[in-house]
Amino acid sequence: MTEAQYRQGSPGSPESYLRACSLADLPEEGAIGVEINGEPVAVVRAGGEVYALRDVCSHAEVPLSEGEIYDHTVECWLHGSCFDLRTGQPTGPPATEPVPTYPVKIEGDDVLVAIEES
Repeated sequence: MTEAQYRQGSPGSPESYLRACSLADLPEEGAIGVEINGEPVAVVRAGGEVYALRDVCSHAEVPLSEGEIYDHTVECWLHGSCFDLRTGQPTGPPATEPVPTYPVKIEGDDVLVAIEES
């Protein structure tokens, strides 16, 4: 199936869902980094839920998908900045700026992520 076949919503809709990965690609508690329309996205499974956020730490610009996952939190591997997977808000220094989060839905074994169209 092509990427365009995964698009959802109507013309002019603010967001379209695109396939990010397969559920089988995700560790039970962990993250993978993918690219969706040129945007780096961390797809994370934690506590049985799947989340998506921009895969770039707002403090040091390194991939969050390479960090540790625990308690609905991703911890950046470089300086230890922590972010809430549900909101993108920093929960520990040194980061002070949030990272964008994206809506996620599961269809069969596919993880779909909505990236706002500009």
